[in-house]
Amino acid sequence: MKKSIYLDSTIPSYLFDEREDIKLHTEITRKWWNEERCHFSLFIANESIIELENGEYPNKQQVMDCIVSIEILPPAARISEIIQAYIGNYLMPRSSSGDALHLAYASYYKLDFLLTWNCNHLANANKKQHIRIINTRMGLLTPEIITPLELFTESN
Repeated sequence: MKKSIYLDSTIPSYLFDEREDIKLHTEITRKWWNEERCHFSLFIANESIIELENGEYPNKQQVMDCIVSIEILPPAARISEIIQAYIGNYLMPRSSSGDALHLAYASYYKLDFLLTWNCNHLANANKKQHIRIINTRMGLLTPEIITPLELFTESN
């Protein structure tokens, strides 16, 4: 059985990003997408799709085209409660409710990984213990929150 991955919006958007300051992240994301994604079951939330649709950025159509085959997780009433718990316990600032949403979906649906380039609020070693504590209190499993760089198949 394939491991499951929740993709936050940074992953599809970095596939086609042309900014020089994140060029390395873009190259790693493309390499992971082309070589590794087939080993996993991919998921996304409708809110992420809306976030990508509403953004103003180059290559938007390519981004939207690449996510059409990704399975969309259905909304659940408990997701908003989880988001509020994250914000109320200072895991995420109110201004980053989208980050709380990504974590809530990945946790609620018991996915193995949350893949992101957001190293401020999600893939941050200083926050992971706090995330695990809050999720444990709510009876949730905590996904491994990682960047594409950490999810390549071991090679000889």
